[in-house]
Amino acid sequence: MLKKLLATLAIAAVCFGPATALLSVAVLANPAVAACAPGSLIVGPIPDSLTATTKNGETVTLNRQQLTHAATIITVGGQTDGAGRPGVVIALMAALTESYLRMLANTGAYPESANYPNDGDASDHDSLGLFQMRPQAGWGTVAELMDPNYQARAFYGGSAGPNYPSPRGLLDIPGWQQLDPGEAAQAVEVSAFPDRYQNYQPVAEAILTALTRPAPSNGGGGGGGEVVVPETTRVVFPLPEGTWVRTSAFGWRTDPITFEQAFHSGSDFAAADGTPIFAVADGIVTHAGYTGSWGGLIIIEHTVGGERVASYYAHMWEYGIHVTEGMTVTAGQHIGDVGSSGKSTGRHLHLEIRPGGTGQPAIDSDQWLTDQGAEGITGGTSSRASCTLGGGER
Repeated sequence: MLKKLLATLAIAAVCFGPATALLSVAVLANPAVAACAPGSLIVGPIPDSLTATTKNGETVTLNRQQLTHAATIITVGGQTDGAGRPGVVIALMAALTESYLRMLANTGAYPESANYPNDGDASDHDSLGLFQMRPQAGWGTVAELMDPNYQARAFYGGSAGPNYPSPRGLLDIPGWQQLDPGEAAQAVEVSAFPDRYQNYQPVAEAILTALTRPAPSNGGGGGGGEVVVPETTRVVFPLPEGTWVRTSAFGWRTDPITFEQAFHSGSDFAAADGTPIFAVADGIVTHAGYTGSWGGLIIIEHTVGGERVASYYAHMWEYGIHVTEGMTVTAGQHIGDVGSSGKSTGRHLHLEIRPGGTGQPAIDSDQWLTDQGAEGITGGTSSRASCTLGGGER
């Protein structure tokens, strides 16, 4: 009992102490400590290659595409309650062992898997993707398992995972923190070769060290220029398909409150109160809070096509903001809910896209999403929607 009490006090002391302690070498020695702060793992620039040595002395070199998949695993792990750095190391060990950090199709079992972005073809049973997960074992559909983000979420598991309670992810393994990392990986993968995973632990730790950096300590809607953001893995539309109506476009219009001509710097999409709002791309939250005429406002910094871009999401209720400054988010992540706070005449999302980053001039976000081939664009346009559903904005 005394040991448990001392361990609990130690964990609490670190969790409520300086955030930098979460990124120290000591954290790797104490898995429970690293589980305190989801969002503490911030991915920095992704190098073109990384060379590391396995436990048995083999030298391996990973390319940028493999490291981009590693960044996805790290980002998802950083946003998964209870995973922390130890959980991310285990996930990287598993993906290195199963696919060598490649998004693998399996055209023998599922010809349609070739229609999704992939790094090659494999033929192990009906296994797919980074973690070689099997649809027949209940891990997900072919479409789901050909999504690196989904596979990472499935591997971590937990009550918020896509397959809870079965198949079990890492967080569903009782006492996984006390297991050898290789044993923990095997507990999820249930491989016929359980001793393979441990060999990649030094490589996984090298990747995590090379790709992560401390979370920014002075987030906000100001400049955001000091935050390093990796290239996004995809671009998505910010609202679920079939839930929204396009109500007010970018450009000059009659302001719905003053009735004077004014320039509208965003695109308005009317939707029911509480409709989920998704991040349009992978990135880092630089502002999340209530801000004057914007109402509830989230700003996320991204890198898209090598260019710095900021996305703005406005008019959420204060309780409808689900992220905090400094958090790393992935494309399609639920960051908030539609509301009608601030200078707003009805429930809607006001979206802005600003190339160059926070504070730079806005462009037509609707057109930008189309140009980027954003996933999930399905909705309607109605000149009367502003009267029936709201959608007027600043």
